Amino acid sequence: MKYVSYLVGGVAAVAAAVYLFVYLYRWEWQRALTSGILLLVVEVFLVAAVLLSRLGRLERRLAETEARAEEVQRRLQQSREAAPDRFRWLDTRRFENRNDTFVFVPVLMAAGAALSVIALVIQKIASSTGSARAERLLAGRLANLAAPPGGIRGDVPGIEERPAVPPSRPRRTLFKAAAGGVSTALLAFLTFFLADTVQTHPTSAPDSAASTVVFHVTLRNADTGPVRDVAARDLWETCRRSTAGSREHAPLSNLGDGVYAGVIRPPLPGHDLFRLRGCLMDITANRATAVVLGEGQVPPTP
Repeated sequence: MKYVSYLVGGVAAVAAAVYLFVYLYRWEWQRALTSGILLLVVEVFLVAAVLLSRLGRLERRLAETEARAEEVQRRLQQSREAAPDRFRWLDTRRFENRNDTFVFVPVLMAAGAALSVIALVIQKIASSTGSARAERLLAGRLANLAAPPGGIRGDVPGIEERPAVPPSRPRRTLFKAAAGGVSTALLAFLTFFLADTVQTHPTSAPDSAASTVVFHVTLRNADTGPVRDVAARDLWETCRRSTAGSREHAPLSNLGDGVYAGVIRPPLPGHDLFRLRGCLMDITANRATAVVLGEGQVPPTP
């Protein structure tokens, strides 16, 4: 389920990013803003999913550690309860009779001191009589007790055989560097391409008499003629003012069935006509939306 959510979130993020670039290219700012917000929401969702997964993993590890500690404590308690009472002389119930004498502790202290002296004497004698040859002989005799080179299990390598630092993998490093370089170059290309596309460039006027745009207007919750005419006029006036040049002569004609044709003189360059189309497809005014059916240049009259 976790990987399915990651897959769905990744696909949604890629789709939102693609539509964000597409709407920016088409000058459809409202839809681009919606796609950008959706992209941010999906990114926050993915980050939250990763963080929750990590927190859940930590909680499971803590729970396992606590359960293991409780199990060890329970076993220690059981072994303590099942163990015989080896130090009966520490039981205070034995000393309820006042006739008992407490001589065990002094005897124990004296015996400990005597054993310490004996151990010191033995250590001095051993250090003075020992030699390097004796140590080598002892090491040779103890070699049979050492663990095999492959460990207790033959398929598990020993600690000494494992490298302290994992070996370098140049192919993986090269692949990561190449993927990072390609991603950076692609992002830079898309950024500069969008920046160049959405900028207004000085262009020469086309060799035509006028520019025309035909679009269909849909009015929500009302479909009367006068109301739709007013909404279409608002859409047309708002979008034609978004172009770079000043176009005072821009009549709008009603072709019937919600279809309108707008004519602009002098004609618009190709970039401004593209901006006008994007604005009409994106804007909403008085609960009305428009769908551009076509645009073009009107050839000059011979």
